[in-house]
Amino acid sequence: MANATTASPAMTADPASERIAPKRLFAFIIMVFGMFMSILDIQIVSASLSEIQAGLSASSSEVSWVQTAYLIAEVIAIPLSGFLSRAFGTRLLFAISAAGFTASSLLCGFATTIEKMIVWRALQGFLGAGMIPTVFASAYTVFPRTKFHIVGPIIGLVATLAPTIGPTVGGYITDLMSWNWLFFINVVPGIGITIGVLALVDFDEPQFELLDRFDWWGLLFMASFLGTLEHVLEEGPQYEWMQDTSVAICAWICAISAIAFFWRVFTVEEPIVNLRTFSDRNFAVGCTLQFCIGIGLYGLTYIYPLYLAQVRGYSALMIGETMFVSGITMFLVAPLVGRLMATLDMRYMIAFGLIVFAIGSYQMTWITREYDFYELLVPQILRGVGMMFAMVPTNNVALGTLPPDRVKNASGLFNLMRNLGGAVGLAVINTVLNDRTDLHIARLQERVTWGNATATETLSMFMQKFQGLGDSTLMAMKQLSQLVHRQAVVMSFGDTFLMLTLFYLGLSLLVALLNKPASPFGAGGDAH
Repeated sequence: MANATTASPAMTADPASERIAPKRLFAFIIMVFGMFMSILDIQIVSASLSEIQAGLSASSSEVSWVQTAYLIAEVIAIPLSGFLSRAFGTRLLFAISAAGFTASSLLCGFATTIEKMIVWRALQGFLGAGMIPTVFASAYTVFPRTKFHIVGPIIGLVATLAPTIGPTVGGYITDLMSWNWLFFINVVPGIGITIGVLALVDFDEPQFELLDRFDWWGLLFMASFLGTLEHVLEEGPQYEWMQDTSVAICAWICAISAIAFFWRVFTVEEPIVNLRTFSDRNFAVGCTLQFCIGIGLYGLTYIYPLYLAQVRGYSALMIGETMFVSGITMFLVAPLVGRLMATLDMRYMIAFGLIVFAIGSYQMTWITREYDFYELLVPQILRGVGMMFAMVPTNNVALGTLPPDRVKNASGLFNLMRNLGGAVGLAVINTVLNDRTDLHIARLQERVTWGNATATETLSMFMQKFQGLGDSTLMAMKQLSQLVHRQAVVMSFGDTFLMLTLFYLGLSLLVALLNKPASPFGAGGDAH
């Protein structure tokens, strides 16, 4: 094949080089477990925030920072990992990340005040974040191209499965033990991962001389830019964006820092993040797809539990059991995706995944307050299938076609795009839910009048129900108002799912911009 001559040393077609050494495979699997822990901890506390709030005597606005602090710190650390991975080497950086993540998890479990919890959560997110892009980079530099259809689904499954089952795992742990064990459960595996990586990983050599040229100004500008951006996206929807002083100030800091950051990375000799990687067309389009996939990955992990809690009144454990369907689907579909990647054009697989995801969302546009486990079953299965078919080939197309010396930096940027997509997606979803709920309440209130026979009958039924319990008329009016509000909320969920449907159908057309990836078997023809 024409592409054979450009294959990198890690992608040669020599049969001896195509065998994966057991030691390297085992070392890689240990690293994957570390990545799983780090991504899982993004969502593991989401179902148990009320228990953490009660345990630490915090307000609802304070406890939300348990989640926000982790996300902000992680978003800053992920792109930084490319430079640090080259400077320290995979072995040392991953061991430091795993050890730091483990220690901060222990401190989170022992936290006695909300202030301490927020500090330790930020430290946990910052230190643990280095594990995520390091695993992606290792997958696409250590293993030969003929094995990408094996290692690709492994990291794709972890990247999608971990946030999906996070609320489920968190709900079970909190229900069986206490919220403290959400963090204590990381300690023993974390120690094992740290020791395993130090003993087995030998993928590359550190380049400590790079630390002499570390761009501290670049780090400051990047931290200010990404940190304030994450804060604006997290807090904006609930405080009506620029009408809140802190959100407005952060937005200005974000804009100024962004200008300074982009100027710095294009002018300094050794930039903290090399944005010139975006000149590769497949990487640039792959990052755009990853950003948009992040919207669906984190958006639906948020919107399904929100519906089940607000409308159905489910507990954290019941929500986790209902949401587990997507996780099982992803686990079962991953091997199929890997096998198909060896034979099919990955662009068609990505388009198929996005369309299936859109169909799953479309089925939810008819949502009513009666939707339960069985009504959510097929949409969740389609969501799991679509996510795996879209995510795994996108990883391969974006990172698997780059020269090995550019993958470490590119992996940080690629994973950053997924997290930023999730942050933007949650902000948009919350804004749409709030605005559409207000719109539907106004429309329903216009129709719930004395001239409406159904409304009058419902009100009379409520008055009879509350007869003898006090002011039955006032209580009936209040009950009717709650009914209208709940219906408006359900309708806003339907609108949000319709928005996601149209978005992912349109996104499937973006696949046409990708160049056809080289044969997954390089020059060697058939892998078998």
